[in-house]
Amino acid sequence: MISSHIGFYSLLLGFVISVSLLFYSIFCFKKNNQNINQNIFSFLFLQFFTVVISFLSLVYSFIISDFSNETVYNNSHSTKPIFYKITGTWGNHEGSLLLWLLVLTLFIFLFIIFSKKQPAKYRFLSIFFQQIIISGFFLFLLLTSNPFNFLFPVPNEGLGLNPILQDPALAIHPPILYLGYVGSSIIFSSVLAATTLNIVSKKWASHIKKWVLSSWIFLTLGILLGSIWAYYELGWGGFWFWDPVENVSLMPWLALTTLLHCILVLEKKLILTSWVIILSISTFVLSMSGTFLVRSGILNSVHTFANDPERGLFILIFLFSLIFLSLFIFFFFHKTNKNNLSSFFWLSKETAIIVNNWFMMYFLSVVLIGTVYPIFLDVISSQKISVGPPFYHKLIIPFLIPFLLIMAIGPKLKWIKSHLEDKTYLIILLLFSILLSFLIVKNFDINFLLNTILISSALYLFLITLRDFFIKKYINISQNIAHFGFSLLILSILFNNLFSTEIITNLKVGETFQSENTKIVFESINQEKEKNYQSIIGNFSIHNSKGKIENMLPELRIYNQPNIVTSEADIKTTLMSDKFIVINIVQNQDYFNVRYQVKPFMLWIWFSVLLISFGGLMSFFKKEYEK
Repeated sequence: MISSHIGFYSLLLGFVISVSLLFYSIFCFKKNNQNINQNIFSFLFLQFFTVVISFLSLVYSFIISDFSNETVYNNSHSTKPIFYKITGTWGNHEGSLLLWLLVLTLFIFLFIIFSKKQPAKYRFLSIFFQQIIISGFFLFLLLTSNPFNFLFPVPNEGLGLNPILQDPALAIHPPILYLGYVGSSIIFSSVLAATTLNIVSKKWASHIKKWVLSSWIFLTLGILLGSIWAYYELGWGGFWFWDPVENVSLMPWLALTTLLHCILVLEKKLILTSWVIILSISTFVLSMSGTFLVRSGILNSVHTFANDPERGLFILIFLFSLIFLSLFIFFFFHKTNKNNLSSFFWLSKETAIIVNNWFMMYFLSVVLIGTVYPIFLDVISSQKISVGPPFYHKLIIPFLIPFLLIMAIGPKLKWIKSHLEDKTYLIILLLFSILLSFLIVKNFDINFLLNTILISSALYLFLITLRDFFIKKYINISQNIAHFGFSLLILSILFNNLFSTEIITNLKVGETFQSENTKIVFESINQEKEKNYQSIIGNFSIHNSKGKIENMLPELRIYNQPNIVTSEADIKTTLMSDKFIVINIVQNQDYFNVRYQVKPFMLWIWFSVLLISFGGLMSFFKKEYEK
């Protein structure tokens, strides 16, 4: 109980400091102070420190199972392992928002430390805009989502944490994802400050590029961890299912990726300033929109935290206020310096980047419509629909082909004006890619033409980036690694979809399923008792066409608190494919529903995303723009 008191009053003190910083930063700005004084640093550190104390107080309450705290009562249990007691701190609505606030206060403190070479007015304004966001989150927590509400009488036991969240990947997935989300707030605040002062320049681009890269890297890794977790924990048997909350993390990533390329161009050529400003605003707005959708209860997803209209309304009002503020600054303060705009030829690196920017915006729009349209339809007509993979595949795949081709050719072009007379290898590699893809798909798929063209474009990007590793060696190495990783990702996804097999059947112990190439024998079941759950383990032998036998042990876990049954897939991973099996109980029968899949190139999908992130990390540590 004492820890909850400490946490609450620390949170309250942090809010007072945040409001004080709002007024003090404006005071320093109007006074035209030329340097950030020690008071600002002290206030920012104290603000961060109060949130740290508040967050650690909540962690401690979870560790000791203090059920006088409502958040602990709703999301923990005395029998839960200590590791999941700690991770349960942010595995709920209130705790996750407190983690958001922690990262917000940390980032503005680091931003001021690492922006010493920037103008003082710019730094004061950045603090001001960031404190608007921070104050809003303080208010949100204190008014609607207080993590330190008390219960009386004190319950003897808690309700427990959702079992699917009791997983090691969930220990690091939310914090890393939030570092990506919250990183966009610094970009948002700094771009508003730079726009207000009309200092969006090459120098400013070099400064903000580090923050864009760090946010992008964390967001990429966060999405990767979430995808891996969903793959083995939810029994989906795939890497992406266009779940609404998957989508709300993908949308800011698409905007942030586009922003990253625009920042690099701005740093080099002082063009695309409007793109940079709009994308900076859009990235943060999309991150906030994801927060609204997850916490308003209007999304039906395994990821959602809350179903509270009051919370959703608060975030919605706050979100629209930020949108209005940012658009006001853009329209009234942004000035395009036409003297700095370069006129460039249709065949140039600038043109390629702009065209692919529009493709990225199209992909973002498709994901946005697919996520939001069912919500609006439900509100307007009470008609409930779900938008699944076919919708996204039909609208995205045709446009993915030119996107990949331009992505392959674009880096080979020169700034302003380019020629292809000396680029005959581009034609040779394209023809080779078409021939190779033709040989790959001709015997495997009915969508022959589309898949041939799609794989050709992905192979084309793959081969060009692979060539650059051997020819250019260390020139543009970070770009080459990221683009190579992306081409490998697309190829792995395509081959995964093309060559995957699936068997779904109902079996009871002792029965056998026989297909043309696979025999599944349900050998036996075993039961085991763990600390906070009981497990039913199915023993299956898998026989392939070559006579090879493999034992697989999918599991059902029956949790007592809360009373939930989860499926734990058994996955056999090799370099070229995954064998995936999951079971579920068929109600009122002795049968188990068995789902067996062979998923090629799954390991390469995860590895390719790591390559993309590593390319970004290499770019982060480069001192200057790669020519």
